[in-house]
Amino acid sequence: MAPVRRVSRPVILCAANAAAARRVLCVLVIGLTVAPFVRAIGHATTDAGSPPGVAVLLYHRFGPSASDAMTVRTATFRSQLEYLAQHDRPVVPLGRVVDWLQGRTAAPPPNAVCITVDDGHASVFHEMLPAVREYGVPVTLFVYPSAISNASYAMTWPELRALSGTGLFDIQSHTFWHPRFDVERRRLSPAEWEVFVARQLERPRIVIAERVETPARLLAWPFGIYDADLMTRASQAGYVAAFTMDRRVLTRGDPIMALPRLLVTDADVGPRFASLLPRRQP
Repeated sequence: MAPVRRVSRPVILCAANAAAARRVLCVLVIGLTVAPFVRAIGHATTDAGSPPGVAVLLYHRFGPSASDAMTVRTATFRSQLEYLAQHDRPVVPLGRVVDWLQGRTAAPPPNAVCITVDDGHASVFHEMLPAVREYGVPVTLFVYPSAISNASYAMTWPELRALSGTGLFDIQSHTFWHPRFDVERRRLSPAEWEVFVARQLERPRIVIAERVETPARLLAWPFGIYDADLMTRASQAGYVAAFTMDRRVLTRGDPIMALPRLLVTDADVGPRFASLLPRRQP
């Protein structure tokens, strides 16, 4: 917040006008104090043609049953897609929203929603893909390459290439092996930390470009952990935007390297799912 400037010039008052003068000075001070907040709010919510917010939904796994907190039943996911379709909530590519934030394209349509999925679990290919094809919605996948074609729970590179080939899935980076940056920072020496962060941020861009032939320009922070130093390093590594797990709607005023997403669970159905989304605009 900008500091309030003190008025240094003397003010000469007569007794009869003292009360009125005090009111004037009070108004001036309040105006100087509040003005920066008004400007900040205006930038976030009232830019010409800007939506009040974009709901960026975050999923992890899918299946016939919700076996853990991060699994959404496939039937639940279909009901959520149906809700979006019936309530005029267009699903737009995440990259389009990023381009808008950078001032490169027009604002997304009113009531826009984005769908993202973290980690690269095999259920994306086997459970999610049929519903995505049916509804024709774009999805951004944030994967960590060390697991692909290696971990039993993860997709394979041929499956990721097949998803990319549908034109509905955009493959992006979730670092190289999904570390907890806060733990690693405490564990490693400064020199080791430098090497570690560079590998986690730079290696996925190289591997994804080689394996999927897709430029990885977007990053999802593992466990939603980030700080100012990591944000700077991600930008230097070539990412144009990064996403957190902060459970709120994305607005034009959010930091480009710490954009919020709304974690979706199997319990988010009906009114509860609707409550995740910003108020619908006419």
